[in-house]
Amino acid sequence: MLAQRLKAPSQNNHSNSTQMGFIFVCTDKSEKYMLESLTFPQSKAYGHRVFAVKPEDYIFLYNLDSDTLYGPFLAETEGQYDPNLELFEGKYPYYVKVKTVGEIKKLKNASIFLSKLGISWRDYLTNKGVRALLSVLEGKTVPKKDEGYIDKDYRPPIFSTTLWDYPKQSYGTTPKGNNKYPGVTPAFIIYNLIWRYTKPGDLVLDPMAGSGTTIDVCKEERRRVIAFDIVPTRKDIIQADARALPLKDGIVDLVFIDSPYGDNIKYNDHPRNIGHIPATEERFYDELEKVMVECNRVMKEGAVLGWLIGDQWAKGVFVPVGLKIYERLTKYFEPIDIVCVVRRNQASNTPFWQSKALQHNFFLRGFKYLIIVKKSSKRKPKELNIKWNFYER
Repeated sequence: MLAQRLKAPSQNNHSNSTQMGFIFVCTDKSEKYMLESLTFPQSKAYGHRVFAVKPEDYIFLYNLDSDTLYGPFLAETEGQYDPNLELFEGKYPYYVKVKTVGEIKKLKNASIFLSKLGISWRDYLTNKGVRALLSVLEGKTVPKKDEGYIDKDYRPPIFSTTLWDYPKQSYGTTPKGNNKYPGVTPAFIIYNLIWRYTKPGDLVLDPMAGSGTTIDVCKEERRRVIAFDIVPTRKDIIQADARALPLKDGIVDLVFIDSPYGDNIKYNDHPRNIGHIPATEERFYDELEKVMVECNRVMKEGAVLGWLIGDQWAKGVFVPVGLKIYERLTKYFEPIDIVCVVRRNQASNTPFWQSKALQHNFFLRGFKYLIIVKKSSKRKPKELNIKWNFYER
């Protein structure tokens, strides 16, 4: 039986894990090619899922037009990227080569069975989820829904709105940065930025690298990365001041910065650490503006910068740090958008501080800004000519 043939992977596959399962999609137009060539291409929108595939993972093919599921297949390779792939006019550069596992089985009205299992084709299936889907393909009784069928932490979602929320700092089977580091960056933010604004092989810069979260995410997602910090915490971070980067002009495809929000966190004792300057002083923003100018210098035309920043409230004084940073950034960059990132696992997220906030009528910080801008030499105000649809109330 197929479900009984599930095995733990070799050392070349997932570490500390068993086989995962993925459902790739096709249409009537692409189904024949994919089944005959055993090459499953996907568009950029799903490139992040393709790169999550490792050899020997289980793959299923779902035809969205006919509502038919085919399988099982095993991944022969990890997820691949080839920008010169000629399949479907080059619109599907991400792909996986697969092999069959016995006879290819066919399940009609697949959406009904997937719904009964509580599975979407967008999900990452656990070993248990793969077994359940194999059982359905074999024509056995449909297992009951089980939350254990899906690994929600294997890879973050690619968010489609400007509200980003993820319950953990890291994801997957390997750590991203050091969650003990003060103010450690949530890895899902970098994951979303690189999948939206870069392609494999592009160069990502983190000039304030901290515990190295950006490095770990970029390496796993096959981006080149260079990271600096005024006091490096690991060997793959280069010692440098973000206001004077040892880089040539115009070479970087994406910059990510998780800068200090003031002097509220002690990162190190370096005398030039910007984090020693209070956010109430204009000098704090003057120094960060020097970082902005330097980032602009090393970025390619059209490259994107994501700046993570939070506001500050202390001793009855509110400082809109994020708004001040946005104002400075737009002197040098064209704004793309502002994302609200939910703050979790912060020191003030305790019953004690929640009680204090209610007792003394102040607000705990619940979000950070992710300000997304791009380098553009043609920064001119665009005239908006929009015909809004108004609805009667």
